[in-house]
Amino acid sequence: MKIISRYVFSLLLFAASTTIGLSQASLSARWEELTGPDFIQAIHQAQGVCVLPFGILEKHGPHLPIGTDLIDVRFAVMNAVKQEYAVVFPQYYFGQIFEARHQPGTVAYSLTTQLTLLQETVSEMARNGCKKVVIVNGHGGNNYLLPLFAQSQLASLRDYVVYVIGLPNLNVPGRPAMKTPYDEHAGEAETSDMLIARPDLVHQDRANQQSGKDLKRQSLPGTVYTGIWWYARFPNHYAGWGEAANKELGAFDQKEWSRQIAEAIKAIKADNVSLQLQNQFYEESQHPLDTKQ
Repeated sequence: MKIISRYVFSLLLFAASTTIGLSQASLSARWEELTGPDFIQAIHQAQGVCVLPFGILEKHGPHLPIGTDLIDVRFAVMNAVKQEYAVVFPQYYFGQIFEARHQPGTVAYSLTTQLTLLQETVSEMARNGCKKVVIVNGHGGNNYLLPLFAQSQLASLRDYVVYVIGLPNLNVPGRPAMKTPYDEHAGEAETSDMLIARPDLVHQDRANQQSGKDLKRQSLPGTVYTGIWWYARFPNHYAGWGEAANKELGAFDQKEWSRQIAEAIKAIKADNVSLQLQNQFYEESQHPLDTKQ
């Protein structure tokens, strides 16, 4: 009887350990899909790295969905965390898009709301164990906002670090040749990416219903910046030729984007210096006259 009992106990122990192993292996990366206990496991498995895919709600020509940037960046991030696990925050679209307020569907929050909401979101992520918050940008209009936000973290003492991953560098060997002379918004590349991420939302037959040509309505030196520059060039909020899109280009770009994100997450996991330097900097900033000159 004792032998049988030990055998049964061993089987039960093996089954329990297998179940735990399967549970850990199958943890969702999506914040919103995790249970409370699984969330704790996920944060440990991710080594405190949480990703905030940052999109926007804006018109994308006459043929792509308003949430294109949001859909694309989350698609790239979810593929990246299959390679390098991290917890992914839900859809986030509270960014800078004042330049498209004249177009239907655009949601442009005030600058103070953008910064306040982002700060509170990041702080809440950190309170929940995300000591390395990785913001992955999916929208060109955030190119100035997000580095500014990251820089603002130096204003007070933090127990976490904010990292910003910018738009991908797709000028790499092996990329299929572009067919169009320029491609800045809802054009060949972005439409190609959506043919991979959400082909059911792409209406490529409508791409030539509006013009995506550069009207060049300003004549200023390259060193001069004005907020109206985008509208001066592309009043239809469309820059390029979406009809030239193809799945070959989209598949390459999406794979490369995910690879770059995964590579960055791996480096961030290994980073043990940034928080230490951030805290050292904050201490020194309280007594600038004591800083060695």
